[in-house]
Amino acid sequence: MISRIDLRGSLPGDPRTVLPRAELDVEAALDKVRPICEDVRHRGSQAVREHTRALDGVELESTRVPVRAVHQALAGLDAAVRDALEESIRRARAVHRDQRRTDTTTRVVPGGTVTERWIPVGRVGLYVPGGRAVYPSSVVMNVVPAQEAGVQSLAVTSPAQKDFGGLPHPTILAACALLGVEEVYAVGGAQAIAMFAYGTDECPRADLVTGPGNVYVAAAKRLLKGVIGIDAEAGPTEIAILADDTADPVDVAADLISQAEHDTLAAAVLVTDSVRLADEVERELKAQVARTKHTERITEALAGRQSGIVLVDGIDDGLKVVDAYAAEHLEIQTADAAAVAARVRNAGAVFVGRYAPVSLGDYLAGSNHVLPTGGCACHSSGLSVQSFLRGVHVVEYDRDALAEATGRVVALAEAEDLPAHGAALKARFDWEIPS
Repeated sequence: MISRIDLRGSLPGDPRTVLPRAELDVEAALDKVRPICEDVRHRGSQAVREHTRALDGVELESTRVPVRAVHQALAGLDAAVRDALEESIRRARAVHRDQRRTDTTTRVVPGGTVTERWIPVGRVGLYVPGGRAVYPSSVVMNVVPAQEAGVQSLAVTSPAQKDFGGLPHPTILAACALLGVEEVYAVGGAQAIAMFAYGTDECPRADLVTGPGNVYVAAAKRLLKGVIGIDAEAGPTEIAILADDTADPVDVAADLISQAEHDTLAAAVLVTDSVRLADEVERELKAQVARTKHTERITEALAGRQSGIVLVDGIDDGLKVVDAYAAEHLEIQTADAAAVAARVRNAGAVFVGRYAPVSLGDYLAGSNHVLPTGGCACHSSGLSVQSFLRGVHVVEYDRDALAEATGRVVALAEAEDLPAHGAALKARFDWEIPS
């Protein structure tokens, strides 16, 4: 069901060369999304509706979801789901509120200061995927940090669903209502990203688009980056687990399965120095997968080239492997897990010990589940309040402070053969360089 990679005694200098990884051909998808995006650019909402009909089989009168439908969805929401969503929102808001940055003023010299101001993005488009699963949790993870950052205009879009009269799934709409979001669109795929990038007669353009999606969403983000800001090109979900002989194989198998449930391309990787644990996890996988609802999908994901069990000589080598892998989600299930977790450098989010599984982070930990995939955690962060803020430097110098700096500015400007730069300062002092 799941392959093994034995790195004992032969850990390569760059473990990435031998580790399993899902293949996501964004470049190939660009050829398919480019004409869609260009069509939306030139024909606006009419093009969006036509592509939605062609790709989703839904005929839209308007891309905008009626506000009454948003509130009706909340009225019909199961009480237990509403309670869970409300608590998810409360916990996420508590975590993200503490991320808000404060303006900082630095006195560089007497009379000269630089203030870093944090200004929220003006308008944001938030993408919530549809398809095999329903993701009200992704509404929470996108909307809460944007709101806590102080974004004044935000809109949610999610694919139109045949089964729900051309609207997004009602649980998606209900989550929007709980968060006070009334601007919602029934649009998915590349046309949704283009809608936010270029604007239409029904949807004003946005400055930034965030949220995970399929390969066509990722390709549209890559294509339109620069026209609109993006958070990341999200790929298939990933879980890596670093575990030793103290880990419970039942827990480890269950957690691998929990992420494999998302998609046939989902990656599930166990890194361990225990052959016994590897053997027991394999047995558990076979037993637990047979009992799950999505057995076929999970089996394909676990058997795929993106999943595997990696054997290493010890936890030190295991850390080298998981840092090279830079997983979206990384669980540490070892003795003294907190100390091991503190040594991790590359991961979208780290889950410490038996009682912090990735599924908790997906819904109710308070952390954000929109995280970097495909090894991007070595240079990128997950979605946060910071994703919706821009740092702007405000420079204020008085006459004496500028006079003191002028000679050095002129020297540097002339060294770069840009004498007009220096002249701009000298002009303020009757073309004399202060001594």
